Amino acid sequence: MIWVKSSYSGSGGGDCVEGAASLNAVYVRDSKIASGWPVLRVGQDTWPAFVKLAAR
Repeated sequence: MIWVKSSYSGSGGGDCVEGAASLNAVYVRDSKIASGWPVLRVGQDTWPAFVKLAAR
């Protein structure tokens, strides 16, 4: 999987979110955690609803 840092993440060590996508899911993690775990997995079919709720 290729992880991409969110353009909304700060460069000063603040909120750092990364995302990756597969055929069936979107994965989100905190880039400041060296192990890369835990990871939140959201199904592709529920991703739009997740983003809508997260943007509130």
